[in-house]
Amino acid sequence: MKSYKTPTPVFTDEMKKTYKILAPNMLPYHFDVIAVIMKKYGYDVEILKNESRAVIDEGLAHVHNDTCFPALCCIGQFIDALKSGKYDLSRTAVMISQSGGGCRASNYVPLIRKALQLEFPQVPVLSFNFSGLEKDSGVKIGVGMLLRLAFSIFYADTVMSLYNQCKPYEKNAGETDRVRDGCQAYIQSIICGRGYRKYKKITDELLRRFSAIERTNERKIRVGVVGEIYVKYSPLGNSELEKFLHTEKCEPVIPALMDFVMYCIVNTINDRKLYNKGKKTAWIYGLVYRYLLRVHRGVIKLFEKYAFEPPHDFEYLRKCADKVLHQGVKMGEGWLIPAEMLALCESGVQNVVCAQPFGCLPNHIVGKGASRTVKTLCPSANIVPIDYDPSATKVNQENRLKLMLATAREMQNKSL
Repeated sequence: MKSYKTPTPVFTDEMKKTYKILAPNMLPYHFDVIAVIMKKYGYDVEILKNESRAVIDEGLAHVHNDTCFPALCCIGQFIDALKSGKYDLSRTAVMISQSGGGCRASNYVPLIRKALQLEFPQVPVLSFNFSGLEKDSGVKIGVGMLLRLAFSIFYADTVMSLYNQCKPYEKNAGETDRVRDGCQAYIQSIICGRGYRKYKKITDELLRRFSAIERTNERKIRVGVVGEIYVKYSPLGNSELEKFLHTEKCEPVIPALMDFVMYCIVNTINDRKLYNKGKKTAWIYGLVYRYLLRVHRGVIKLFEKYAFEPPHDFEYLRKCADKVLHQGVKMGEGWLIPAEMLALCESGVQNVVCAQPFGCLPNHIVGKGASRTVKTLCPSANIVPIDYDPSATKVNQENRLKLMLATAREMQNKSL
């Protein structure tokens, strides 16, 4: 039977010379740096910053209402941007990352193509993944790009952590923001050069700049943020959670993106142990994991040198996971969510927000479902799951957060 469906446009190497590529702003600290790396390799990437309610409405209008909230946000950003009139639609493409795991995120590309089909059928969709998905329209990632991406994540994680450790305590308003912006520019200037792998020197420079910020010795409420990877980091997805916690005079403690990267790598290694599959792949990933872990531990030592709270050692996170869930539980963020919850609680961050998007069943199970076990292990844990979906209002989300903070302040006053 003859099909009358419009052919899907494919992004070719030739298009790299003339096309603007739009990407959703999932990670504010990381994606601007990643965009610079991709430009080095010929991809003219622009990170979208449109985050109004119109974005959500466009998402609702172009995807099925059972689709998970992160997909709705990303597709809404694309449609809203393409309708803005800022771009030459005959020379514009969109790009999305794919995890490759048992998650609807692995199927975002078909969802985006379907959403674009009616109004923007000429716009190609690129896939950014390490799993071999969408081979005809995938970003070609070589060893050089891969290394730069890995180090950019370490550096952006460092800036994110230091910013949140300084911002609530700064004596001179706006100083932390200026240092953050300067550090972001510094990373972008060196990540495409030859010395980008001198991570000790670069991380030391970032720490030095933030340590120069004048800070008070006030005692603030520290709030950990865990959950599904999109709503954990994206201001659009989590209703600007980090900014809200700052306005409430709290210190947000947001785990590193590198935790998720190493979690994905470890899952591949575990597949070999659990299911006797992928012997060669597991061996290669084992080498990558040991290399990243060595850099990761080097970063931890530098944090300690400057008396900043370092990121958790990833092997410690794995031990925390073993107290709550088997490491074979890997759908969505799997064992990483309860591992981060327990690690935060054991390191003194008793207040934890678990960000849960609509339509993400695995993360509801390992988030809400595992929180009881975490509370049993840490009775003083103050864990609140916050649902993020198109119908949830920012006011209701913030009211739930304020209730959690009221409990946190009561606990803090009792401990004085």
